[in-house]
Parts: sequence; C-alpha cells; structure tokens
Amino acid sequence: MIWNENRLKTTLLAAAGAAMLLGASLSSAAAETVTLRALMEDVPETKIIEALLPEFEKKTGIKVEFEKIGYPDMHDKLVAQLTGPQSYYNLLEVDFLWAGEFPAANWLVDLKPLAEKSKYDLGAFIPSTIELLGGSQDKLNLVPMYNYSMGLLYRKDLLADEKLKAAYKSTTGKELALPTSLEDYVAISKFMKANAKIAGAAMQGQRGDPNSMEFSNYLFSAGGAYRDAGGKANLNTPEAKKALDLYVDNIQNGAQQGAISATLDDTMRLMCSGSAFSMVTYWWMLPQMDDAAKCPTVAGKVGLAVMPGGHGESGGWGWGIPKNTTPEEQEAAWTFIQWVQSKEVSVKRALQGHAPVRSDVYKDAEVLKKYPFYQTAESVVASGKSFPIFTYSAQYEDVLGTQLSLAAGGQATSEAALKAASDGLQQLLDK
Repeated sequence: MIWNENRLKTTLLAAAGAAMLLGASLSSAAAETVTLRALMEDVPETKIIEALLPEFEKKTGIKVEFEKIGYPDMHDKLVAQLTGPQSYYNLLEVDFLWAGEFPAANWLVDLKPLAEKSKYDLGAFIPSTIELLGGSQDKLNLVPMYNYSMGLLYRKDLLADEKLKAAYKSTTGKELALPTSLEDYVAISKFMKANAKIAGAAMQGQRGDPNSMEFSNYLFSAGGAYRDAGGKANLNTPEAKKALDLYVDNIQNGAQQGAISATLDDTMRLMCSGSAFSMVTYWWMLPQMDDAAKCPTVAGKVGLAVMPGGHGESGGWGWGIPKNTTPEEQEAAWTFIQWVQSKEVSVKRALQGHAPVRSDVYKDAEVLKKYPFYQTAESVVASGKSFPIFTYSAQYEDVLGTQLSLAAGGQATSEAALKAASDGLQQLLDK
C-alpha cells in the first residue's frame, strides 16, 4: 500500500473553538470524491454518532453514510464484502467477537503505521479496550469505538419499598438490598416476581449471541472461566455448574414469560415499561432508561451496579479499515476514526449516553455532572472479563447458545450441557 506523504502531513482541522489535528486528512479534491460507507449495528450508539456526522462533513468535506441493520445479519454481510475484489463498505464497525477472525483472514489494514505517522495519541484509551480487540505493541487492527461491558440495572425504588422490604425480611430473614452475590441476585429476582408481580429479571434467552453474552455474566460472577491458564476449554467445573444452575433457575422462575426466546430489544422494552425489576445488560442502557421521553415509567428509578459477584462480561466494538479498498478511501477512513474517537467528539457522544473507551472521558467534569453513574460504569468496564476471542468466536456462540437453551428449556441437565459446551469449545480451539 503506497501512501501520499504530503496528504498524510497536511491539514489542521478547526474544531469548535479549538484546533484538532487529524493527522491524515484528504486533499479537498479527494474529499469531494470519497464517500465513506459503514455497515452499523442499529443501536443507540450508532444514532448518537450519526447525529454528529454533519459536523465531520463540514470540517473535512468527507461524506459518511451509515447503513443500519440488526446484529445477527452484520457478520455475513461484511464477510461477503471483505472477501470480494473491492469492499463496498470502506469503513468498518467490527465486533470484538470478530477481532480474531478478521485479522487472521488478512482483511484489515494495520492501523499502527497510520497512528505513528499522524502522531495519533492512543494513550488515552483504556488498555483493556485495545487488548479486547487484539491490539498489541506490534499491531493495531482496530481502534476502540465503544464498549459494551455488562452490569446490573435494577429498580432503586423497588429495593426501597417498605412493603417489599418487610416481606423479604419475613420470607428470608435478610434485608432487601442490592445483591452482592449471584445467589442473592437470583433469590431477589424470584422474590420480586412473586411479590411485586413483575419480572424479577428481564432476560435475553434467545439462542446464540443473546444467551451466550447473558450467561457469561453468571459464569464470571460465579468464579468460572471458559478457558484454563493453559488455554484449554474449562467449563466442566463446579463454578460453571453453579453459574448454569442459577441461570436456569432465574430464567425459569424469575424472568418474564417467553424469556427463553427473548432478545436484547425485548428486555429493553420490558425494563423501560416498568415490567421488570432488573436486567443483566450493557451498562450504557442506563441513559436510555433515564430518558423520560423514552421511558417515563422508570426514568430516575434505575440504578447501575457491577454484576453481583464482582465480574461481568466485557465486550466492545472497534473501527477498522478493509484492505480491499483504495488508498484514498483508507486515508478518508483513518481521518474519520481520529475525529470520532477524539476526546472532544467522545465527550459529545458521552453526553448523549455513549459508552466511552477513553479514560479521560470518564473523568470529564461535564460528563460526570450529567451522568454521575459513569464512576460506577468505569468499575463495570474495569472488572469485566471477555468471552473467548479466537478465529471461531462467533461459531462458538451458536455452540454454547444451543446448550444453554437446552438446559433452560429442561431438555438437558447442567452437567450434560456444560460438557457439550466445553467439548465444542475445545474442538473449535483445536480447529
């Protein structure tokens, strides 16, 4: 790949009262001919960035178009482009589950030389967000975009309800309070379903990505892991059995009707409507729940906590550039990545509910004034653990998700489901 040195050394772009160096900017002639096209997951984060795109176009002359679709369709649609002679999508949003597969297939531009040439400061990024996407001292395939570490959203008003507190004390001998263990969480979930007459937990039990991500929180909180220190599959353990037993108990006895086939959207609607006490979900859902225009029933009543047990599932998206695009497109894409992940734009995104990957955004005074819970959010991110990341991560979601569904539906014992899930993981690791 041959780069135009003059283009890489040029343009300082003004940014609302302050100069912002974008390191690798296009000449005005090239900017007029380049349109960046990205396939994006249809979630709040995408809409937040989309609203800011006119600002980027005004600064650079580069047009950006987002095609928004549901997560289940993204991977195959991207792969079809990345394996062709030239990709229609010249800017990539890449899930951490693909961060092993895409580089292994040699589909991504190494961004490290671009960062070095443009003097782009990567030091502000939380190290775990770079590591999650396969970044190292030697290579940078993806620049962190946003994280989706998972924690516990819960109804503060229900925990403070005097009648519920008295009933819980009478029933269990314990005080009704924010749970600190997985066992306590499931017990409170079942109690709320029986006594508050709402779902104790809004659960996303649909087979595949939804239930794999959800169960991972139970596994990590119970002290389990997908792999041992040597990298071998490690689900045949007492900790994993405890996690799955509690997961099945909650989905059968604490969750909403139909939880076994529910998606993230289903759980969000349920929580938003006031029909659930809690949900184990991505922490950036809290600003959505606090929006009185969107969720008037629960706005101001929902809190965020680290997953009971101390560890939740950590995930994230990154920006990448496909190799099968032109140098001009790659240059434009790198210009956009620097802009969208700058502190200035990241703060703007955070004020709309963005899940930051830069540590300086979590500490920004304006952000903390609007969202004091970002202090807790940083703890959620810091304590998160990762789903297995390797070439076949996406395929393993299907393997694990199938076994979780069988266990949740009473068609397999926890022991049998875990053995099959562990064997399936090892087979894919060996592949």
